[in-house]
Formats: sequence, C-alpha cells, structure tokens
Amino acid sequence: MSIDISQAKNDFKVHFGFAPELVSRAPGRVNIIGEHTDYNHGFVLPMAIERETLIAARRRGDRTLNAFAANLGASVEASLDNRVRDPRNSWIDYVLGVADELAKLDKPLTGADLMIVGDVPIGCGLSSSASLEMATLTLFEALGGFKIEGAEAPKLGQRVENCFLGLNTGIMDQFISRMGKRGHALFLDCRSHAYELVPVAFATAKFAIANTCVSRGLTSSKYNERVNECAEARAVMNAQLERDGTHLRDFSMDDLNACRSAMPDNVFRRARHVIGDNARTLAACGAMRAGQTAALGKLMNDGDASCREDYEITCPELDAMTAIARAIPGCHGARMTGAGFGGCTVNLVETNTLDQFGERLMAEYTAHTGIEGEMIVSSPAEGAGLAG
Repeated sequence: MSIDISQAKNDFKVHFGFAPELVSRAPGRVNIIGEHTDYNHGFVLPMAIERETLIAARRRGDRTLNAFAANLGASVEASLDNRVRDPRNSWIDYVLGVADELAKLDKPLTGADLMIVGDVPIGCGLSSSASLEMATLTLFEALGGFKIEGAEAPKLGQRVENCFLGLNTGIMDQFISRMGKRGHALFLDCRSHAYELVPVAFATAKFAIANTCVSRGLTSSKYNERVNECAEARAVMNAQLERDGTHLRDFSMDDLNACRSAMPDNVFRRARHVIGDNARTLAACGAMRAGQTAALGKLMNDGDASCREDYEITCPELDAMTAIARAIPGCHGARMTGAGFGGCTVNLVETNTLDQFGERLMAEYTAHTGIEGEMIVSSPAEGAGLAG
C-alpha cells in the first residue's frame, strides 16, 4: 500500500467536516511483456504495482456525488440520475462511467461524499485511469452491498472506456488492477479472458519502472494504423492459406513466413511482432515460475527490440532509457512498456544493485536527453479492495 490511509482519512475529515465511512483502493500496473497483443486476441503478462488510487467516502441520503480530487484541488457535484460527461472535470467521468454501467445492471447506487487521491503517475502508461475505475467499482460495491464477480468486473471497466468515454481500449489494465495478487503477475488470454496468477519467484531480483517523463504520443491515427496493418496481415494469410482466422492470434510464425512475399514489408513486420510477442509472453510465464532471471531478461530485451524495429512504437527517449539500463551491471533485461511513443520502461534488476542502478540510469538518461526521469521500484501488489 503506497498511500498513508490515516492521512487520507484525516484529509477527508478536514475537507468535509466528518470522518469517512470507508476507503477503497486499486493499483496501477506495469506490463512485463506482451505489447499490442491485446487487440489481436493474444497474451499479456502484467503485474499490479505499489502505486494506487484511493477513494475515501461517506454515504449520503440523496443521489448526489460530492467529489473532491485531492491531487488536483478540484471539487465537483454530479447526480447519479444524470450521468453525463463533464467537459470541465474529465476526472469525474471515470466515476460516472462506472455508475452508468452499474445502473444498466440494476445495481443499487448510493450518493456519497468522496475524496480521490492517488500516486499513480498520470499519462505515462501505468494505468491511472483503470486504477480509478476499479477503486470506484469497489466503492460502489461496498456502499451498495453487492459484488461483481470474476472477469465481469474488469469487463465493466472496459465498457466504461469503450462506451461512456469513447476510448478504444482493451481489457488488460482493468483486469490486473482488479484481479492482481501480491507476489504474482497475471497471465491473461485476451480472447477467452481466462487468466492465471503466476508467482514472481525471483529471490534476488525486482522490477524497476523507469519513467521517461515524455508524455505518450501514440495518437489515434498511429494506433488505428497499427490495427489496420494487423488486419491486413490477417487478410493476406487467410487468402494465401485458405483459412478463416479472425485475429493474428490464429496464425503461427511459419504461417507468416509462408506469406511474406504476398504482403508489404511493414505489414509483415507488424505481424511478426505480435506473433513473436505472444510466444515470448508464454515463455516468460515459464521463466517466472522457475525464477530464471536471465531467461526472462532476454525475453524482455527481445521484446523491446521487436517493439522498436518491427512495430516501431518507441521513441528516442525510450530507446535511450532501455539502452542505458542494459549496459548497467545487475540489469537482466529492459523494455518499453505500454502503448509506446513515450511513457515508461520496465527493468528486471538484481536487488542488491537497485540503488546504484537507479542512480546511474537517471543520471545517464538526463545527460543523454536533458530530461529528468523517475524511478519506481515495485514488487507485485494486491488488486483492488477496501483499505484499513
């Protein structure tokens, strides 16, 4: 748990004049491997991190949400009976979107005074939005006395983004924020939504997240371009192989190589990344279970090269951060994580070298780019729930 619960409760009391009734929380996440595989019905391997969103709340006797975003110093009132987006306070849209989806399920919704506080960095690919959605869902569940079971909870969060917010996102972020377990990563099949908790069995290594502090620049056009290129590769392989695959998940590397001459080079490389990262994600699960740091590190390095050369979603700052990291003793592997074109990297580092690794990485990154980065060291954290 990354935020002082007692301090949050006290801040709530100072702001509202009375103590909160309960506190919900949900973590951010980092994706260890499996990038841009989700919308291709592939595999991902994220873990929840020790940064989170927390909501302190007290129920009201009406249908009003009286919300205070502590990080922003902003307050807004919204009605549970008029769930529309607020163009001036976009942060409340995530809360209202969860309420809207619950209303569609005829779940009991209760008005509340609530304070939102978090330490998941915003806009760098660590899923602050999914963290807020899952903390909100946990809050409404506790106030209403109901429970959304299993994969239906992250599916609800995905619908918030797809339907209420109009964002074309996958389900990984909400899944790990809700379903993560301390000491484990989560292997997710993005087609069936079957998942498995994978122990992070490294006795002497930890994951270190390095924020380039460059805002992600993956515009809708770039995202859609990648989606379309994957669709083109699928269409070519279906035609050439007389198959009816719906996503790149349905094809092997041998299938792709057999059709190489029939597709443009960029389309071939996009598909090679996705098919390759699916295989790397499956292999990474085995390496993690066995505690094989060197093997996982190589998979991470190979995945990063594929993101850079085949999928072309890195940027100079990401490339600098991973190259510097790999040259530092004690680093087993480094790769970009998230959508790309900015944001963060994830590194597997020997625990006894973490301090020196962080100091050197940040110093050399600043010297190379002129930008001050940020380091977050985290063990796999617990998914959403109620806090003390």
